Amino acid sequence: MNSVNLLKGALAGALVLGVAATASASPAGQNDHAGAKPAMVKCYGVNAAHKNDCQSPGHSCAGQDSKARDPNGFVAVPAGLCEKLDGGSTTPASGKA
Repeated sequence: MNSVNLLKGALAGALVLGVAATASASPAGQNDHAGAKPAMVKCYGVNAAHKNDCQSPGHSCAGQDSKARDPNGFVAVPAGLCEKLDGGSTTPASGKA
C-alpha cells in the first residue's frame, strides 16, 4: 500500500512541476515588447446588447446600444482580431467611422 501512495505522490509532484514549468515559460517573442499594449481597432457588428464601446447612430454613449451585433455599434479589439470574428468589420454599415 505504501508503494502505491508513494507512486501517486511522485506522479502528482511531477504533474505540478510540469504545469508550473509550462505556466512560467513564455512563447518566443512574447516579451519582446514588455509593457507595450497591442494596437486596438474599432470592430463593428460584434457587440452584445448594451456592451458597445461608444457612439452609434441613435445614441452618443458607451453601453447604450440595445441591439446586439449592431452593424453600426463597435467594440475595441486588438488589431487583426476583428476580421477573424463572425460578422466583424472595421467599417460601420453606414460608412461613417
